Amino acid sequence: MPSNTRRAAIVGVGQTDFGMLYANKDARRNAHGLAAEALRAAIDDAGMEKDDIDGLVTSWVDYGRMATVLGMRTPRIIYDLHGAGRMSGMAVQQAAALVEAGAADTIALVYGNNGRSVKMRYGGATANPIVAYDTMYGQTSAGAELAMMYRRYQYEYGVPDGALAPIAINNRRNAARNPVAVMRSEISEQQYLDSRYIAEPLRLLDYCIINDGGVALIITTLERARALRKRPVTIAASASRGDLWNFYASPDFFYAACQDVAHRVYGKSGLGPADMDCVQIYDNFTPTVVFSLEGFGFAKQGEGWEWVKGGRIATEGERPLNTAGGHTGESYMQGWAHHVEAVRQIRGEGGERQVANCDTAQYICASPIVSSHVLTGE
Repeated sequence: MPSNTRRAAIVGVGQTDFGMLYANKDARRNAHGLAAEALRAAIDDAGMEKDDIDGLVTSWVDYGRMATVLGMRTPRIIYDLHGAGRMSGMAVQQAAALVEAGAADTIALVYGNNGRSVKMRYGGATANPIVAYDTMYGQTSAGAELAMMYRRYQYEYGVPDGALAPIAINNRRNAARNPVAVMRSEISEQQYLDSRYIAEPLRLLDYCIINDGGVALIITTLERARALRKRPVTIAASASRGDLWNFYASPDFFYAACQDVAHRVYGKSGLGPADMDCVQIYDNFTPTVVFSLEGFGFAKQGEGWEWVKGGRIATEGERPLNTAGGHTGESYMQGWAHHVEAVRQIRGEGGERQVANCDTAQYICASPIVSSHVLTGE
């Protein structure tokens, strides 16, 4: 265990205006520039100087070009992770471990994506190699894989059509309260049901957005964090586990891997699902939320789709979920913006979407690499 003062804390967060960028596509827009903009905001948020940073972790953008753009020539720790959504959780986990081990004192984590402006596709002819074995069957994207998983889930647990509507509606309701969100209008259940199928049974409103943006986090020691501008947000526990084979789809909906990660993060933090003031769940597609809630013990197996009903996941509900609007409302920054929102909720900076008396938050990603962090206010 690290000493109390070597414990890792998030001290700065920054992001671009996703809605503005979405409304104004620009083919010349650069992912590295978006990441740099987000890091400038995070540095200012923390009340630090760029020279205070001695580590750099990047995702989507490569470390060499990113370090050059930032003018960070000699960091003690530097590497990049590829752009898949599961990497945001891994970046936070690894940076926290490096800080706690003393390999670096202050690490910047940066992500930039200009996917909308350059007309990026996440499936079809440009399918990720992870689904290469499935292309002959038309499974050319993670969305198709999730659709197949969810269809199996419906069959096993008797889930009716439209059961995912509360998740999509909640995301859009929260996004409407978020001044930088892409989608600023709420939706009704009928609007959800009327949206077209992309990969049946998943509809358009079950899918994440493709948009431009940058996100940055700064992680340092708790000792240093206490001397900075904002309330430190401590990484009380973090864990991960793979569920890896030739396909994105998981026969048990990532349940076993989620249970293992849950056991470790709850055990280390001494907290459990009932203690989480808000939950930020990686939601590339809405069924992932159901799988996550069940895998991490918020709902029983086969009951997650019912658990989200009745306002339970609303900002003012029992267990506020994806309070910035999630990947179907705020933006698709592949998990990165969820970490920013968790920090802001604990600091009390959520504005109209602020959860009352928020002191704990959990990030969950159910994917071929399951990861989770429990964050607490210092």
